[in-house]
Amino acid sequence: MNYLAVAAGSAAGGVLRYALAGWLMRLAGGSFPWGTLAVNVAGCLAIGVLAILFPVTDRWRLFLLPGFCGGFTTFSAFSLEATDLWKSGAADKALIYVAASLFLCLVAVAAGMAIGGRLTGNSSN
Repeated sequence: MNYLAVAAGSAAGGVLRYALAGWLMRLAGGSFPWGTLAVNVAGCLAIGVLAILFPVTDRWRLFLLPGFCGGFTTFSAFSLEATDLWKSGAADKALIYVAASLFLCLVAVAAGMAIGGRLTGNSSN
């Protein structure tokens, strides 16, 4: 049942992310990813509030935190983990986690695009 709670929440969050980010991008226009930024900030706010409101043993926590918020934006889960490290007194680990996540994920996206470009024969990807 726990997996179903996470899956259902993730589906709902993912659909809302797609709809909301797309709507905001059309509304704002331009080349800056306003929709994604807004979704990431909203997801971080939501996961912070929900982490306090729902106890660890509550199935709604599974639906809402790793499920809905995770589907809405994985940036919220990353931010919660970094904040939890910081609050637990492991500021050094929190900073390493943040820096490593940003750097490695950007490198991974660039590498993935390069691999995809080679696989498709389109080196401009």
